[in-house]
Amino acid sequence: MRFDIFTLFPGIFAGAFDESILRRARETGRIEIFLHDIRAYTHDKHHVTDETGYGGGGGMIMKPEPIFEAVESVLGTDPATRPPVVLLTPQGRILTTQIAREFSQLPRLALICGRYEGIDERVRALVTDEISIGDYVLTGGEIPAMVVVDAVSRFVPGVVGDPGAPHRDSHATGLLEHPHYTRPPEFRGMAVPEILLSGHHAKIERWRRNESLRRTLERRPDLLARAVLTEEDRQALRELGWQGRDL
Repeated sequence: MRFDIFTLFPGIFAGAFDESILRRARETGRIEIFLHDIRAYTHDKHHVTDETGYGGGGGMIMKPEPIFEAVESVLGTDPATRPPVVLLTPQGRILTTQIAREFSQLPRLALICGRYEGIDERVRALVTDEISIGDYVLTGGEIPAMVVVDAVSRFVPGVVGDPGAPHRDSHATGLLEHPHYTRPPEFRGMAVPEILLSGHHAKIERWRRNESLRRTLERRPDLLARAVLTEEDRQALRELGWQGRDL
């Protein structure tokens, strides 16, 4: 899968894509990441990419011309043949596991990183989707772009060592993930639950599912309303004291 990232600050991405799983995924060709400096598509001596906004108010606005030229130069001028173009903005829909999974099915995805007070509204003519990583404001779209690439890449076959891991993680099934333990079996008086040492795989899986339900109930009960639950799950939740209407 190929990612094209349009940004004023390509240097911000140094390190994020050059370590660990994403580095290996790039080296093996499972993902490709291309950074496109929007400043390179200006034509004035000072490479101006922002101006004060019409109507007054504080902050600078990213100009439309270099963004259009950058996107069209890299992706083509015909919207029908361009890959999806995502604008990273606090006004977008919140990134979820389902969205990341859907994006991972694409051969190519483009990301536009906003900066300053915002972008000229006309840039949205290039955009097919808008994504936010949360209800807060950052200094720019670069960190959200890293989050999108990381979240999406985990669903690309071969990127994660255990191919089933992304489908078991928190939110993948609508629930938070169960607790994890490793060696030593006891640390500072805290022991690994006996069930995990039993070797009884069916009981271990049920314990993990119940702990996932418990953790979700305690930390994110709102998720239970849309989680896919079995009757055994519902019974476990009732025993935990959940009185949700969906049960």
